[in-house]
Amino acid sequence: MTIFIPTPLRPYAGGKPSIEVEASTVSAALSALTQCHPELRNHLFTPEGKLRAFVNLYLNDEDVRYLPEKDSTAVTAADTLSIIPSIAGGSWPDECLRY
Repeated sequence: MTIFIPTPLRPYAGGKPSIEVEASTVSAALSALTQCHPELRNHLFTPEGKLRAFVNLYLNDEDVRYLPEKDSTAVTAADTLSIIPSIAGGSWPDECLRY
């Protein structure tokens, strides 16, 4: 399967925008990814081994959190897994404050 790496994490994945792994589940795919690129582990997982709260995973176009089997969902070689970091922050422009 293909795992798409977001731009901020590419330095920890050899600069690659995507990586091919062989896996039977979403969890196994992430394990294969972090075995090939160990520096990604700290950015994707807590020290306890849980996926960090700000990391979103999409199997094809489905949010893994809402799949019945979550990260135990079976995958095939034709599937894609997208890692999407949460984005927050910013400020209100002065013009918006008027409203």
